[in-house]
Amino acid sequence: MADDLTRRRFLGTAGAAAALAAGAPLAAGNPASETAPEKLQIIAVACSPRKGKTTAAGLSVCLEAARAVSVERIDTELIELADLQIPAALAAGLPLEAGQQDDFPQVASRLTDARVAGIIIGTPVYFGNMSALCKAFLDRCIELRKNNFALSGKVAGVLAVGGARNGGQELTIRSVQTALMCQEMIIVGDGRPTGHFGATLWNPGTDDISPQPGPARGRSGPGTGGQIEHGEQARARVVGGRGARTGSTG
Repeated sequence: MADDLTRRRFLGTAGAAAALAAGAPLAAGNPASETAPEKLQIIAVACSPRKGKTTAAGLSVCLEAARAVSVERIDTELIELADLQIPAALAAGLPLEAGQQDDFPQVASRLTDARVAGIIIGTPVYFGNMSALCKAFLDRCIELRKNNFALSGKVAGVLAVGGARNGGQELTIRSVQTALMCQEMIIVGDGRPTGHFGATLWNPGTDDISPQPGPARGRSGPGTGGQIEHGEQARARVVGGRGARTGSTG
């Protein structure tokens, strides 16, 4: 039943609780005597070269929503690549240069852990595409594909931060999704009611994504303090929540 739930059309918020319950292991006998099931994990990977900025903040919103799906069953973790060395040339089979460091194996070991049910990739937009750091990371994931598709069956969501409202966020999300599909991952977007590709955020240079007072859809940009509009933060929450719900029913 759990496998069937994973493959059917992803459920809306109203049905998510039922799906989560359906995927939960059933305890036999006296519940107090049973060992609590190990928590599932949702990991977000921030691929911005600037640590702790808008990409990381947006992913934190996603993870907050993921935890809210089931505090008892779900743990979350944010990995920032900004301080790590991810040499892209190794994806082509080239050796490390003398004295060069490679931190990808440590990141890979976290992502391939059997307890990890979902992964959310976040990247800033540069010229209509992902950051160089994100591309290097995804290229290095060829090692996981060669390792019997080690990410296969894990749920994947994507968040992109652009410098304008129409700053290439959806193009970037689709580009990242393409790489993740090559890993046999289960791709989720932002779901109902918008049904778009993922979480699209706008940072006009202020690095402030806190919601501002105003209408539900709000405004963001020059003259408004650069704060993320309510609809954008909602999409970030939905991506995180859908990743957790889908992963927990698989």
